[in-house]
Amino acid sequence: MISPAAPYPAHAAAIEAARAARASYRAGQAAPTAGVAPGMTQANMIALPRDWAWDFLLYAQRNPKPCPVLDVIEAGQHTTVLAEGADVRTDIPLYRVWRNGQLAEEVHDARALWDEHPDLVCFLIGCSFTFETPLQQAGIEVRHIAQGCNVPMYRTSRQCRPAGRLHGELVVSMRPIPAARVADAVSISGRFPAVHGAPVHVGDPQALGIADLGKPDFGDPVRIEPGEVPVFWACGVTPQAAVMASGVPFAITHAPGYMFITDVPDSAYQL
Repeated sequence: MISPAAPYPAHAAAIEAARAARASYRAGQAAPTAGVAPGMTQANMIALPRDWAWDFLLYAQRNPKPCPVLDVIEAGQHTTVLAEGADVRTDIPLYRVWRNGQLAEEVHDARALWDEHPDLVCFLIGCSFTFETPLQQAGIEVRHIAQGCNVPMYRTSRQCRPAGRLHGELVVSMRPIPAARVADAVSISGRFPAVHGAPVHVGDPQALGIADLGKPDFGDPVRIEPGEVPVFWACGVTPQAAVMASGVPFAITHAPGYMFITDVPDSAYQL
C-alpha cells in the first residue's frame, strides 16, 4: 500500500488525462479502460459491508498475487489518496452489484447503493493494465488494446487460499505474446508486484482448467497469431469469483475491464 504523503512525479498531461477520463465516466460514459490515460495506475474495486471487510482483507493478504491491495477506504467513505477529488461511487465506468453471491445488476452510478449500505468498506486492488504501457514501450503489442476490445479473463481450476467465510478460484487475464518476447514480458511485468507482477502461467491453458481461449468468462476473445504463446496473469476479478463462490450477501465491484484510473504513475509501483 502506498503512502499518501509520497510524491509521485508524473507528466501533467498524463494526470490530466486520468482526471478527464474519470470526469467522462462520472458523466455516464462506459467503456473498458485498457489503454486509457497511458502511464497512470489503474485499480480494481470491491466494496463490502463492514461485517465482511476483515474476511476480505485476510483473503487479500493470503492471496497477494490476484489481490494486491493499493488502498482501503474506511467504512462509509468514498474518496482515496490515490486520486485527488475522485469519488469511487461515480468515477468507474461500470459497476456490478452482487446480492447473495449473484450478479443482480450493472450500474453507471453507485451513490444510491452506498446510501443503501452506509457501512461499505472499499478496497482498491492492483490491475495488470498498469504494466501494459511498459510492455508497449518495449515493443510488445497488447492485443486487446490493438483490437480495441476488453481483455480476456478466465476462471481457472486453481483455488485461492480461503479466509474466514471467503473462498473461490483464481481468475486470470490472458495476453498472447510472441514466443521470442515471453521472457521480456515476464521480466517487465515482474517489476510490478503491486499490480499482479509476473505471470502465473505460460502456455497450455488446459493446465489452468481453461477449455477454450475463444470463450473467456469475462471480457472479449482476442486473436492469437502463429508463433504466439498465451500468457496468463493473476487478475483482480478474482474477488468477484469469491463473492460468487461464498454467497456474499452484498457487494459492489467494478465490471471486469472497467477500472478506476488513479493519479499515481505506473513508476510508483515499479521495482
